Amino acid sequence: MFEKILIANRGEIALRIQRACRELGIKTVVVHSEADRDAKYVRLADESVCIGPAPARDSYLNMPAIISAAEVTDAEAIHPGYGFLAENADFAERVEKSGFVFIGPRPESIRLMGDKVSAKHAMIAAGVPVVPGSEGALPDDPQEIQRIAREVGYPVIIKAAGGGGGRGMRVVYTEAALLNAVTMTRSEAGAAFNNPEVYLEKFLENPRHIEIQVLADGGRNAVWLGERDCSMQRRHQKVIEEAPAPGIARRLIERIGERCAEACRKINYRGAGTFEFLYENGEFFFIEMNTRIQVEHTVTEMVTGIDLVQQQILIAAGEKFLLRQRDVVIKGHSIECRINAEDAFKFTPSPGRITSWHAPGGPGVRLDSHVYTGYMVPPNYDSMIAKLITYGDTRQQAIARMEIALSEMAVEGVQTNIPLHRELMQDARFVEGGTSIHYLEHKLSQRP
Repeated sequence: MFEKILIANRGEIALRIQRACRELGIKTVVVHSEADRDAKYVRLADESVCIGPAPARDSYLNMPAIISAAEVTDAEAIHPGYGFLAENADFAERVEKSGFVFIGPRPESIRLMGDKVSAKHAMIAAGVPVVPGSEGALPDDPQEIQRIAREVGYPVIIKAAGGGGGRGMRVVYTEAALLNAVTMTRSEAGAAFNNPEVYLEKFLENPRHIEIQVLADGGRNAVWLGERDCSMQRRHQKVIEEAPAPGIARRLIERIGERCAEACRKINYRGAGTFEFLYENGEFFFIEMNTRIQVEHTVTEMVTGIDLVQQQILIAAGEKFLLRQRDVVIKGHSIECRINAEDAFKFTPSPGRITSWHAPGGPGVRLDSHVYTGYMVPPNYDSMIAKLITYGDTRQQAIARMEIALSEMAVEGVQTNIPLHRELMQDARFVEGGTSIHYLEHKLSQRP
């Protein structure tokens, strides 16, 4: 087991990794920007290293600075969390070439699944169902592009091969708009991801977003840990997540879960990962794999009782992977609300000093947050300041507990999206379960 791990991230996930390490008796090194100097997890760390000014490109994306911090503190491994460099194959490679262990998949797995075209080919080979679309990257020939789109059938969606986070996508409803959409998406993809390749898929009108969580040891041992429903989204950004997904037959979930575990075995996947699917009319369609821990890993932990971050560490340390599929038992229901420092309905960021902070409590309530009274929310990073998670024996109990927790939670000094979450907990369609990924956008568009 490692004696010391460097945490190459910030915010609640840095604190979450730190807690997992402390429970395992592992010392932690936290790297931070100048803006995060007073963060809770920096104060709690065994050692901390400032790696640059506030802008992420000069700190949390600064590979040499992070590796140098690991060298000077004698850390043995680096945990990247999520976001920033977590899915950067070059970073994973540099970490391992520098003599440290990267707590995540092998670089080749990150590259394979990070390119949406190669990922799709790998899933087809593994028997995982994919969305109908182009065989690979779209060709340059305009007539061939039009032929592919006609064959798939409109509407179609143009996606960046190296994209993610909801960027580099464009929906096309008519042939007249197709070629211009391809050109524009290629240009955006080249600028944002340094990869102008795009591909085309059938655009599903009202799908749900369903995820399968996996853990694998890089060899033949791989398990899936149930599913999550992440359909409550705005502009491809998740707002609420829950586990398990309401209203989907277990036999369908089990079938797709087993295929995901088998895909991990075929590509020799190591660590935690998430297969993301669109689900419509009883069918699953693979869209991408996230080769890291997810923001919403918490709801899976609540219904399985398995600490996913500790599992990542144990696998990376080469500990024998003892978990078997029969050990994974889904019990109860869990919901997570992402609490952001932003206007609840305009979604404009609201950085500033938190003058008052009151955390909710009670049975089945968990709050993952690095925030405290007096904390300064910096304007430089993502606006998420907390994750509020509830657990219940039933989905109805989890919702009731979330309503109570949201009513108790008090944050002053900055605006938050708590009012939106309180409204959604009483929304008839959400309470019923099974909304599509377009539901929240439509609901917000109807506001006066």
